[in-house]
Amino acid sequence: MKPSTPHSLLRIATLALALLYATTATADPFAPQRADMVKEIAAVAASAGAQVGRDAIEPRVMTVMGQVPRHEFVPEQQKLYAYENRPLPIGYGQTISQPYIVALMTDLMMVKPGDAVLEIGTGSGYQAAVLAKLARAVYTIEIIEPLGRQACDRLKRLAYRQVACKVGDGYYGWDEHAPYDAIVVTAAASHVPPPLIRQLKPGGRMVIPVGAQFLTQYLLLVEKAADGSVSTRQILPVRFVPLVGKH
Repeated sequence: MKPSTPHSLLRIATLALALLYATTATADPFAPQRADMVKEIAAVAASAGAQVGRDAIEPRVMTVMGQVPRHEFVPEQQKLYAYENRPLPIGYGQTISQPYIVALMTDLMMVKPGDAVLEIGTGSGYQAAVLAKLARAVYTIEIIEPLGRQACDRLKRLAYRQVACKVGDGYYGWDEHAPYDAIVVTAAASHVPPPLIRQLKPGGRMVIPVGAQFLTQYLLLVEKAADGSVSTRQILPVRFVPLVGKH
């Protein structure tokens, strides 16, 4: 038998990779679109680096963005656009956020494997699914009951067991499971809700869009120091649906 030459080994490796890709694509036809989405997130992060203060999303977050099936979290008629870098309507006047914004907000929270995270505004459940792959536990609240029920059922069906869902007014947080290592708010508030500041653990981070619906909104990073003092930093202008509730 002739020994394999470098050229033949390269051809075998190329064929093996092609077969692996074909198998993956058959099992998950959205995998190539998800890979393209991750590349676009990286490109946007690099171009926004001067404004945001960092020109790359943390690798763990990027890995998760490449794993979570965003097409499962949009209505059937939106699946074709699921991996485009833009928000999409999900019903009840709500949207699923732009993938880059989801990645950025997740990155800013600096979630660690042992963390407990609170999300205000479950929406479709996509942000909670991303967080579930990074944290120990995710507690998510949605005020629109049908949307919240749908998202909870979807997260259960997709086996995101670290996520606990609740229908309620997120302005007041979820005191039962506080304090939280990180909090994310996925709707624009007129101010940072005091109950959420109280429920944030010292050393924790909150990411929240603040501003009126038709005026300039800014994504804020709220940090709570070990002594309980709070500081805020504007990250970049954004556009979110308003945070609704009795407040």
